[in-house]
Parts: sequence; C-alpha cells; structure tokens
Amino acid sequence: QVQLVESGGGTVQAGTSLTLSCVASGRFLGHFNMGWFRQAPGKEREFVAVIRWNGRSKYYAGPVTGRFTISKDDAENTVSLQMNSLEPEDTAIYYCAANSGMVDYLSLRQNVDYWGQGTQVTVSE
Repeated sequence: QVQLVESGGGTVQAGTSLTLSCVASGRFLGHFNMGWFRQAPGKEREFVAVIRWNGRSKYYAGPVTGRFTISKDDAENTVSLQMNSLEPEDTAIYYCAANSGMVDYLSLRQNVDYWGQGTQVTVSE
C-alpha cells in the first residue's frame, strides 16, 4: 500500500511560479511511475504529467508543456511538479498519482493505482 500526501498549493498571481511536492510512505517510490492530475471546478479530472519509475522519461499534457516540469527524488521518496508562468486556467485541485513501474509509464494517464488527497492551486489575474 502507498500513501501519497501533496503539499505546496496556494494562491498566486498569473505569471508566477509554484512547486508542488508529493511525499510517499509505505513503499519505495523508485518502483512506481509517478504523475500529477488536476481537476478544475465543474470539470473532470485531467492528466498533467508523468515520470517513468527510473526518472528517464517524462510526458506532459499539451496545455502545460514547456511550463511545468516533473521530477522525482527517490532518496526523499518524493515527486515534484515545478509550475512556471502560471495562468488562471491552471486553477485546480492537483493530485499526485502512482502506478506500478512494471507497466508502461504512459499508462498512468488511464490507470492509477494510488491517489493523493489533493492540494488546491489558485491563480489570480
């Protein structure tokens, strides 16, 4: 069993940066593909970014490509999401997610084994 706890959310102005962190307990993150999703008010949860279990591959959703960077630190059992040039459209609850490193890391976009509880990000104009 893996427990994921996000932190780092808050309210920021458009154009600024924010870094989200997700700490895992219960299992070693080095065995898991890790990612981030978000859910804006009135919308479905959507994929944001994923990183392969070994950190060697990353994939981003179109709206965040070039602005967001996902990384993982196995020594600290954490995964982070650096968000630059934030826009009001980035306002959402951001969720950390994980699935087994035994499967294709891109499969995290559809199949998540573990979810965090979410952290709110609000971007004002």
